[in-house]
Amino acid sequence: MGDPNDAAGRTRGRREIHSGSVGRFGVEEVDLPNGRRVSLEILRHPGAAAVVPIHPDGSITLIRQYRHAAGGTIWEIPAGKLEPGEAPAHCALRELAEEAGLAGVLTPLLPLFTTPAFTDEVIHLFAARELRGVPLALEDDEVIEPVRLPREEVDRMIRAGEIRDGKTIVGILLAWRLAD
Repeated sequence: MGDPNDAAGRTRGRREIHSGSVGRFGVEEVDLPNGRRVSLEILRHPGAAAVVPIHPDGSITLIRQYRHAAGGTIWEIPAGKLEPGEAPAHCALRELAEEAGLAGVLTPLLPLFTTPAFTDEVIHLFAARELRGVPLALEDDEVIEPVRLPREEVDRMIRAGEIRDGKTIVGILLAWRLAD
């Protein structure tokens, strides 16, 4: 989704600053469409998938996850980074099982850029239905509690600003739109 060398801008060079589990962070020299050359700090990310688990009664399983960068525990839908060569749907099903203890049938919603000002990360959103329980399989760095909530409560939480994660809000609203 977005070629760094297309007509919108041309990358002249990149200086890698750090490569880690989240992605590769560096400074890129870019010729902008207006003719200016600038240095941009860019995180190159392998992509991710996220899934909205919707039960037959319309309730949704969200996860309460500790996020150090966000300053504490936040509400999210299950999500994770794509492994090399992994299909987004496979990643979504893996994360649904690991983080929510659920398996189901996926419906693709859409791919979206998370924060295009500094990263090329694309997250693929899915809805999951026909849910059934499976064992949780949290990773060592995950502090997660899955919680099943009625649709009305999730709607109230979004409106009240209790759910603030962008992928979660977009995913839920798109999943509801498809269900209505």
